[in-house]
Amino acid sequence: MTAPTRAVTIRVRRQQAPGARPHHSDYQVPATPHTTVLDALRWVKEHCDPTLTFRWSCASGVCGACGVMADGTPVLACQQPLGRAALGSVSIDPLADMPVERDLVVDLDPFHDSILQVTPWLVPSDDAPQGEGRHVQSPAQLAVYEEFASCIDCLLCQAACPQVGEDSDFLGPAAVAAAIRFEADSRDDGSDLRRSVLDSEAGYQSCVFDGSCSAVCPQGVDPAGALQRAALDLRDEL
Repeated sequence: MTAPTRAVTIRVRRQQAPGARPHHSDYQVPATPHTTVLDALRWVKEHCDPTLTFRWSCASGVCGACGVMADGTPVLACQQPLGRAALGSVSIDPLADMPVERDLVVDLDPFHDSILQVTPWLVPSDDAPQGEGRHVQSPAQLAVYEEFASCIDCLLCQAACPQVGEDSDFLGPAAVAAAIRFEADSRDDGSDLRRSVLDSEAGYQSCVFDGSCSAVCPQGVDPAGALQRAALDLRDEL
């Protein structure tokens, strides 16, 4: 049996270039209960306005490319059902507190710069296996950081965080979660490179611990928990 179709209006924030004055365009799209925000955007681009610009790739909730704001909430466009719009309309905007390149595409360079500040790679210890040697971990050692390794860099947590837009020094929850992923890895010896960043206004000191970042994560990662963990670990070292 074919799912019923109804018309849903999507109101999309448009912006031709960085710094240009934004405006909104309304489009009516056919939707079933299974139609996603990404489906609607692709339908508009194909049938109404080929200039509409947005990011997407896998359409499976894995790559993290299609993050947008839907009715003010950060979501992956490919995972957010459109047909559940209670009032028959949905507002779609670029991720909050990020510079816009065009329409729904945001500039990722500031985020990449923030990630680099926390040394997001393994720093091997002096006794680490060399050459083709393997540094084997137990399942228990993997379990300590596995959650944080699931991050897909979708930036939903950054857009949900009330501090990212208010505090220019704060790296944001995604960067801190990336730091904890390696801090908790038994193979890593790079704590000294990260702690000065984590224990500063760029790190946990700017976090208000309201949990918005964790609530929107599509992978079930807990950035708020990572920030709390960083704060507790650093406090215990004092």
